[in-house]
Amino acid sequence: MTAPLTPPPHQPPAHGPWQSPAAGPSGPAGPAGGGAVPPVAYAYDEDGPGMKTELRQAAVITVAVAVGGVLLGLLWLWLAPRVPLVADDSAVYLKDTEGEQAIGVDGTFTLLALAFGAVSGLVVFLIRRRGGIPLVVGLALGGLLGSVLAWRLGVWLGPAQDVVAHAKAVGKGVTFDAPLKLNAKGALLAWPVAAMAVHLGLTALFGPRDPEPYPGPYGGAAGA
Repeated sequence: MTAPLTPPPHQPPAHGPWQSPAAGPSGPAGPAGGGAVPPVAYAYDEDGPGMKTELRQAAVITVAVAVGGVLLGLLWLWLAPRVPLVADDSAVYLKDTEGEQAIGVDGTFTLLALAFGAVSGLVVFLIRRRGGIPLVVGLALGGLLGSVLAWRLGVWLGPAQDVVAHAKAVGKGVTFDAPLKLNAKGALLAWPVAAMAVHLGLTALFGPRDPEPYPGPYGGAAGA
């Protein structure tokens, strides 16, 4: 007879209850099939620029868009119809009392401002697709300042504002142009409204999208 083989007292059994299973070559065992758990990748969104950077960009866009009002004012002065006046010994009158030149002056400014707004909204979107509240506010503020600048520049460069002095200078019965005026002050909002509409529309259609939720390690949504 031989004695049963038992491990030495100083060595624990190979499969004792207190010994953790050895990890395989592929990592710790998975919960279901005993395979290795695939490494979990984490997707992070790209951080946008800081608030200070966005404010600086908005300020630059405001100034750049407002400077465009110089071109708008020159085009308005060039394309707007003239309102003919004539004077006699006692007063100054409209030469064509049924004419629509005054309405055409406002309409020309409005159409040009809408075109400038659409172009500025497109250019700002192409420069910075991410958008942002400071950017949109800067675009709208620049459009409003540009409209005011165009209005005042066109009036300043247009026919003389002193109608009586102008009538005396040209003489009785001679036709001369009335001062350039913008009677419909609401036209000043055409540029900023068009710029915001175009920019927000392009951002909604072609702007960057938020990434989809990254699936969890077992096929479900993360955190589910």
